[in-house]
Amino acid sequence: MSKIEVKVPDIGDFQGVPVIEILVKAGDSIKAEDPLIVLESDKATMEVPAPEAGVVSELLVKVGDKVSEGSAILTLAAEGTPAPAPTPASAAPELKPEPIAVTDLDAGKTGGPAPILGPRTSLSDFGDIFASPAVRRLARELDIDLTRVPATGDKGRITKEDVKAFLAGGKAAAPGGATGAGIPEIPVIDFSKFGPIEEKPLSRIRKLSGPFLHRSWLNVPAVTQNDEADITDLEDFRKKLDEEGKKAKESYRVSLLPFLIRASVAVLKQYPDFNSSLSPTKDSLIHKKYWHIGFACDTPEGLVVPVIKDADKKGVLELAKELGDLSAKARAGKLSPAEMSGASFTISSLGGIGGTSFSPIVNAPEVAILGVVRSKMAPVWNGKEFVPRLMLPLSLSYDHRVIDGAAAARFARAFAIVLEDIRRLAL
Repeated sequence: MSKIEVKVPDIGDFQGVPVIEILVKAGDSIKAEDPLIVLESDKATMEVPAPEAGVVSELLVKVGDKVSEGSAILTLAAEGTPAPAPTPASAAPELKPEPIAVTDLDAGKTGGPAPILGPRTSLSDFGDIFASPAVRRLARELDIDLTRVPATGDKGRITKEDVKAFLAGGKAAAPGGATGAGIPEIPVIDFSKFGPIEEKPLSRIRKLSGPFLHRSWLNVPAVTQNDEADITDLEDFRKKLDEEGKKAKESYRVSLLPFLIRASVAVLKQYPDFNSSLSPTKDSLIHKKYWHIGFACDTPEGLVVPVIKDADKKGVLELAKELGDLSAKARAGKLSPAEMSGASFTISSLGGIGGTSFSPIVNAPEVAILGVVRSKMAPVWNGKEFVPRLMLPLSLSYDHRVIDGAAAARFARAFAIVLEDIRRLAL
C-alpha cells in the first residue's frame, strides 16, 4: 500500500515560513485540494492543499515549525488505505485558533525611552516564547518584539492583555477601557436584548488585514484629492482591444485597469515621491527604482491586493492577461505570499460597482493610493458648446507627512492628462 510524502509547494522567495494552523490530524480522510496546513508570512496567509485524496498517515510538522518550498509536512496513504492509529508522537491536536479582534492595539505609544516596536524580524514565530499561536501571530502583525513583553499568565505565559499593557507603555489600561494612546474601547453591548441576532466569524483574510488597515489609519495622516479624467477616446480604444481579446485563441479581457496601471507608472516616474516610503527614522524618503503596482481585488473571503511586478516593462495587453490570471487566483484563494508583496503604489477600482468617489486607505508603508469609481457621461464645455463626454472620477489618498496638497493636485491632474490622450503612454 503506497504512501506519498506531501511537501510545501512553490511559495515564492520566502524561506522559513511559520506554520500557524494545522487543519488535519492523523486518520483524517481528505479530498484533493483540501487545505492541510496554513502558513503565514508578514503579508498574508496561505493554505497548503492536498495533492490528491487519501488518508493522513502521519503529521511531520507542528504549529510554530518553519518550512520552505519542498519541506515535508505529512504522509498520505492512498484513498482506501487504512492509516495507522495515531500515537502521541505523531498525532496533532485539532486546532481551534482564537480569533484576533481588531482593537486599539495598533495605537499604543511607548511610555519610556525604549521603543515598543523592535526591528522587524521577518516571519519570526517567537518559538522560544511561551505564548499561544494567536498571540505570536498578533505580535508579527504589529511588529512587536515578544522577548520584551513582561508575562503575567500562568507559568510565565504571555497573554493578549500583556501585549496590550506593553503597547500602553507597560501600564494597566486606564479606567473606562482607555488605552495608553487615549483611545477608549467601544463598549460591549448585548445586542440580543434588542432582537434576534446571528454571529458569524470573520474570514481569515479579514482577520489578517484588519490590524494592517487599522495601523495605517492611525499612523498615516491621509488626505484625499479628487479629480476626473475624460476617457471618451480611451474607452473606445479599450472596447476594440477587448473585442479582439475575446476572439483570440486564448481569450482574455481588457478592462480599464491595465491603462490605469500604465498611466500610474508614467506619472510615478514624473513624481517619484509618490513611489517612495518614509524611512524608519522619519527623516528621509526611500525612493524606489522599481514600479510594482498593487491592485485591490474583491473576493468572497474579503479584499486582497495582488501585485503586478515590473509594470513599467509590460504593455497593456500583457498587463490585461496578467491581471486576469492574478484575479482568478485571488478569487480561488490560490495567491502565494510573493504575489501579494512588494507593491510601491496601489490602485483600488470600484468601477464595476458604482459610486461617485471615496477615500481609500493608504497601504502603508506606501505613501499614496489611487481610487477610481464608475465613469459617467457628463456635459463638458469645449469652448463653443457642451458635448457629452465619458468622465472617470479619480480619488488620490496620500500621506501628508510626505506629500503636500499642491503635489497631490499636480499628480492627479497629470494622471488625468495621460488618460485623456493615451498616446502619452508611449512616451
